[in-house]
Amino acid sequence: MTQTKIITAARAAMLLSLATFTLNSCADSKASLEEDKDKKTTTEKMKETTSENLKTATLGGGCFWCVEAVLEQIDGIESVKSGYMGGTSKNPTYEEVCNKAINTGHIEVVQVNYDPEKIDYDLLLDAFWLIHDPTSKDKQGADKGIQYRSIIFYHDDEQKKAAEASIAKMNATGKFSKDIVTELRKVDTFWSAEDYHQNYYENNPGNGYCNALIPPKLFKLFKDAKFQDKKKDS
Repeated sequence: MTQTKIITAARAAMLLSLATFTLNSCADSKASLEEDKDKKTTTEKMKETTSENLKTATLGGGCFWCVEAVLEQIDGIESVKSGYMGGTSKNPTYEEVCNKAINTGHIEVVQVNYDPEKIDYDLLLDAFWLIHDPTSKDKQGADKGIQYRSIIFYHDDEQKKAAEASIAKMNATGKFSKDIVTELRKVDTFWSAEDYHQNYYENNPGNGYCNALIPPKLFKLFKDAKFQDKKKDS
């Protein structure tokens, strides 16, 4: 066999080997994707199965970007959604809520769905006290206005009594230099905030405002003995 024929045969064998490897890789990738799809479906089914066991809390502690970003890191909290509550108009926009001239009366809140077997309402309130200043009514840091009010919207009498007891307990500890002024109010219509507000910190990791406020809140929360083993796995 001439040298040219030998080279040609070698190239053909190499191309055949590469083709086989490529086909196998595609097949493996497809199988992997199908496995991921099955896993996702299973996870979704598990969530659907357990969703009826979840409970809901509605809290306002300043800018909802910060409250949402911190609470969703706690094990047992299944979802956190930013929105507005407590105002006079229907389906308010962010611009309307922030406009003092319009004064819709809405407050930035987060609606939290949590698993009471992993984190109960009392512990959730303990986290709430740690991640904002409950002694300041309508001001959190540089954010001023009624939309930043410290507030607990209770969903039933049990939550109301628990919130009252939690406030009394915190005032008795003397952890704050002033008494807690957090308002307690019966839950009202929850208006979901615009899509771009949801998971804001996760979707905008370079935002300077969030980076200045959220990491210190996370550090403070998970440094506390009650929450050292409550951080979700990354």
